[in-house]
Amino acid sequence: MRTNSAPRIAIIGAGMAGASCAQLLASAGWAVQVFDKSRGVGGRMSTRRLDWTDANGSTHPASFDHGAPCFSAHSADFASFVAQAAGDGLLARWTPRMAPSSYLPLGSPDLWTPTPDMPALCRSLLAGLPVRTCCAIDALRRDESGWRLESGGITVDQGFAAVVVAIPPAQAAALLQDHQAAWAQQAQAQKMLPGWALMAVTDEAASAEAQAWDLAWPSSGPLAWVIRDDAKPGRKQQPSLTHWVAHATVDWSQTHLEAPAAEVEAALKQALAQQLGRQPHWHYSTVHRWRYASVPRAAASSISTTTHRWDAAIGLGACGDALGGAGVEGAWASARALAAAINASSQTPLPHDRQAHA
Repeated sequence: MRTNSAPRIAIIGAGMAGASCAQLLASAGWAVQVFDKSRGVGGRMSTRRLDWTDANGSTHPASFDHGAPCFSAHSADFASFVAQAAGDGLLARWTPRMAPSSYLPLGSPDLWTPTPDMPALCRSLLAGLPVRTCCAIDALRRDESGWRLESGGITVDQGFAAVVVAIPPAQAAALLQDHQAAWAQQAQAQKMLPGWALMAVTDEAASAEAQAWDLAWPSSGPLAWVIRDDAKPGRKQQPSLTHWVAHATVDWSQTHLEAPAAEVEAALKQALAQQLGRQPHWHYSTVHRWRYASVPRAAASSISTTTHRWDAAIGLGACGDALGGAGVEGAWASARALAAAINASSQTPLPHDRQAHA
């Protein structure tokens, strides 16, 4: 471990990549400071919390996992990480009841979901570390005193020996341009796919047989995923109510990327009703547009020849699912590879993953 004079390192982005990289570097003794533009951590592993009002004027709490609904572990290293997190009570295996004509492939990896909400895993990784939210870093400056971070032309922090950029490629490119133009160009070339998500509260089906499933993958139409959100492990159910998250397909989302939210909401509600086979009573609904929702798995391996980027000469790095192979596992793998490179260049060995804190 380093002493109190440990070099400072800034992590921009508190999603899975940023949180994992921050945890590993802190374990190695770096003085980590994390920044994120959102109100909380988690990135696309996100949960929306709100209150809605019924026809009688009563308010009801609701939460929707409107980003990544779940994930799988394919590599042995990530499977070990998942097993540890599950043992700590941060992840639960999800075995959803599949809708008719929607089936998990035989031999497919288990589905996992953080509990009690999607950001729980990132919160655990960042436990005890300084995190500054609602802070959008839009410029990086470097001089003899180190790196300086700016937001809206104002310095928000400085004196960093290194900076890690762990945000979607299109956003990362603007920060990298003045310091690593080649990285910025490559980041611009890394395609990110958009996604519209519908969040809705409806009445419960009249009979259990009418709604005997938790997850659907429609074979046609605008919807890619339909999740009964309150059926996921650790989520609260409310009598006579059902909480839904429905993700539009990439093609549909791209076509309607700039469409008014009200039009998108109406179209996705109609598609959900068709999937349910009935017109439910809509207690509440809204939509969210993820401009950078996912990474094409093929593109993640063909555009980039590395799982991360690290320039030891100036102390600048980048990681994320676009580099690591897409998805939650890709973000974790990219962050781990970058942390190893940073520690190797500073002659500090990468330790074993520390226990996640519940």
